[in-house]
Amino acid sequence: MGWIVMLKNELKVLRTKCDMTQEELAERVGCTRQTIHSIEKNRYSPSLVLAFRIAAALDVSITDLFQYEE
Repeated sequence: MGWIVMLKNELKVLRTKCDMTQEELAERVGCTRQTIHSIEKNRYSPSLVLAFRIAAALDVSITDLFQYEE
C-alpha cells in the first residue's frame, strides 16, 4: 500500500508578505530558486529540514507555512 503525501503550503503568500523574491529565499535557506518555485506550485514537498529553514527565514511557524494532506 503506497502513501502519497503532499504538503499544502502558503509559501508564495508568506514570501511576498516579506517582500522576498524566490531567489532571495533560496539563498537564505540553501536551495535553488527552482526548488522554491516547485514548492510554491505544490509540485515538490520539501524535506523536514528545508521546511524548518523556510519557516525560520520567513519568521513563521512551520504549521502556518505547511499543512498535511493525504
